[in-house]
Amino acid sequence: MAAARCPSGGGSRRPPQDGRLEAINQEFLCDPKFSDEEDLEEKLAVFKEKYMEFDLNNQGEIDLMSVKRMMEKMGAPKTHLELKKMISEVTGGVSETISYQDFVNVMLGKRSAVLKLVMMFEGKANESNPKPSGPPPERDIASLP
Repeated sequence: MAAARCPSGGGSRRPPQDGRLEAINQEFLCDPKFSDEEDLEEKLAVFKEKYMEFDLNNQGEIDLMSVKRMMEKMGAPKTHLELKKMISEVTGGVSETISYQDFVNVMLGKRSAVLKLVMMFEGKANESNPKPSGPPPERDIASLP
């Protein structure tokens, strides 16, 4: 495992959202609770990209409609009630939006939140179930059940 870097500050010119999320990533890299996590830096980079993809208003929070779009894009649409339950599970019931800190805690945490499971298997589900293209094959009466 590569040594975690805990820089004291950065001088790069990035969009504010990217900078805020990178600062949170640095906190996780420096947190002793996550020191045994394999490939932590790479995982955090992936989490940041996913989070920014769905934080549509760049406010550092994913709201109900953003979670709805995320789940639909991943091919796992949910009802509003299910979405509210997911957000409550991620935030511990204290907020109606998911902060990046909450998001990373769930993704790195030991418990299996619904959001975590969906995010982990997003790519695998899309690969294993390719959608057929073109017109359906012709069938005759003998092939019917």
